[in-house]
Amino acid sequence: MKKRNATVVLADTGTDLANAVRRCFEPFGGAGALIKSSGDVYLKVNAVDLKPHCYTDPAVIRETVLLFTAAGARRIYVIENCTQSNFTRMVFAATGIRAVCDETGAVPVCLDETGATPVFLNTTEQFADISSFVHERLVERRDENLYVSIPKLKTHSMTSVTLSIKNQFGFVHQASRVADHNYRLHMRLADLYRILRPDFALVDGIIATTNGHYIAEGNAGRSVVPMGLLVAGSDPLAVDAVAAGLMGYSVDDVEHLRLCRKTGIGTGDLRRIDIINKRLYAERKKKLTHELLDDFPKDLVILRGKERCCAEGCRRNTETVAEVFHRDHGGRGGFTIIMGKGIPHEQVNAIAGPVHIAGGCAIEEHAHALIARLGKKKVTMSPGCNNLPDTVYALCRHMRVSPLRLVPVNPLSSLALLAGAKARGSRAVIPKLL
Repeated sequence: MKKRNATVVLADTGTDLANAVRRCFEPFGGAGALIKSSGDVYLKVNAVDLKPHCYTDPAVIRETVLLFTAAGARRIYVIENCTQSNFTRMVFAATGIRAVCDETGAVPVCLDETGATPVFLNTTEQFADISSFVHERLVERRDENLYVSIPKLKTHSMTSVTLSIKNQFGFVHQASRVADHNYRLHMRLADLYRILRPDFALVDGIIATTNGHYIAEGNAGRSVVPMGLLVAGSDPLAVDAVAAGLMGYSVDDVEHLRLCRKTGIGTGDLRRIDIINKRLYAERKKKLTHELLDDFPKDLVILRGKERCCAEGCRRNTETVAEVFHRDHGGRGGFTIIMGKGIPHEQVNAIAGPVHIAGGCAIEEHAHALIARLGKKKVTMSPGCNNLPDTVYALCRHMRVSPLRLVPVNPLSSLALLAGAKARGSRAVIPKLL
């Protein structure tokens, strides 16, 4: 029997977002037809950080919650585990997501405040700790509960794009994200997709971002791209393929999408995807880029090794922070960053001032000699492949950025939120900023 094509819906948000969200579910029988036996709905949003333009629009979350409430859902959970160097309770408060939950009766779940369950990732042959809440509700009780992914339409400096499959990386506890956050990252994402797949994906494409997923506000005029649409469907890979295409990427351009297509779980071939409102695809397709603007201080020197200088890890992790600190917080240069393997020793020996060593590869080759020559106070390090807390701590020091300026929340409120998160057992890994 010939396999049926996947269906993906494009909906113009226009001036009626509620109607656009409703239209996304109509070809699949409506929101009520998706609800499973428990009556519970789990919405995995993209709340990577509290910086504008990087998280799912709270208005999209609100309309989705209201739609499922009207369709008879028993309980609706809004779940996320934000990026390293932050904690979800703060992100929910600062972005307005917590306010949406309070207004609509949805239950916010900060996954960093839940336990850990190890899962085995077949391709990388390693274990990763995912939220025990997610494992219990969405892996073990998969047939009872509805899982909807609501990512934001973004390019991503480390994974080319971030859509519903990349959105699942939020299920991994922060301490487990450092390992293999390198050239093997796409394998990890594909492995997670084998373990757990959304029942439905709804991509917030009101805007898209180019130049990566974590853009400097000072560059918003160049990096925020109005799109005015939603992308949705019951085949997450097909939804991601269409959404990536809207940003100018084929499935072969995005390694984790290519790996997922190779497994045969879902449809990654645009020729086998029926797009409802296809004219929007032609009208709004862009040619975006996940490459940074490289908007760094002129006197910042970056030495990149010829080997293992992985864009998926220490390279773009560090450079993204440097770009944001420079553009948005007046961060200064006057120091050197080294990363990767194979940097010529004569270049490293020429370093006279402060230096940050990003990643285990460069630390192994150069840390001992640099500390012996320059002294410990002038050398900072971020071990592993994507050690964001140590990177933020080090670059705050070198670029002379006050850590209090990084959070647009009253310091006393921030401390109260942190105390609340810690009291509930938060596993978030935050920098030693204070």
